Amino acid sequence: MPRLDERLKAVARSIRCDTHLDVGSDHGHLLFALLKSGRVSRGIAIENKQRPYLNSRTTLADVNADVRFGEGLAAANPGEADSLSICGMGGRSIVRILSEYPDRVPSQVILQPNQRIHLVRRWGYENGFTIAGETWVGTDRIFEILHFVRQTTGDGDFVDPAYEGFDLETAFHFGPTHLRQRAPEFLNRLQEERHYFGQFPHRQPETEHRLRMIAQILGLDNH
Repeated sequence: MPRLDERLKAVARSIRCDTHLDVGSDHGHLLFALLKSGRVSRGIAIENKQRPYLNSRTTLADVNADVRFGEGLAAANPGEADSLSICGMGGRSIVRILSEYPDRVPSQVILQPNQRIHLVRRWGYENGFTIAGETWVGTDRIFEILHFVRQTTGDGDFVDPAYEGFDLETAFHFGPTHLRQRAPEFLNRLQEERHYFGQFPHRQPETEHRLRMIAQILGLDNH
């Protein structure tokens, strides 16, 4: 993909549709790459800050893209996009954007939260989406990418089978796909996190809770 770092390349690999909507487009490079590569036919970029909005307009000036100035999905219309991406925001902000206009959220959603990823997984679980993919890129800094697909069961009682057999809170924090696969890289990440936070004698309750979940995943009695 042209002009994309490894994080956005990983996001782009989950996208292939007619019309894609990118909220918080920043520079517009993701949509530009998707359009140039033929993975999408039309793009919609939404930005709520003046400088990134102008950057996206410049980047996307000669491709089939609509650049809009607005707040989240307030600038979108129901049914106009086949997929949606929100990258580089905190989990709280992502969930707020998705929750404000649920009728404007398409059936395919690709999200890359910078923090509080458990809130994003919980949103998917509580709103009838299944996890179609979980991946991560990076070494010193890890970026996680989640691909959600809406399920239309018609009864309102859909439960994502990806979570079957797992404690929900643990799966929201660490990802049901990762927990099921138990890849060496994933387990090494948990060991490193456990070692890092274990150096501090005084830890916040949230950190203590996370360490207890890590110890359980690794099959350890204590941390």
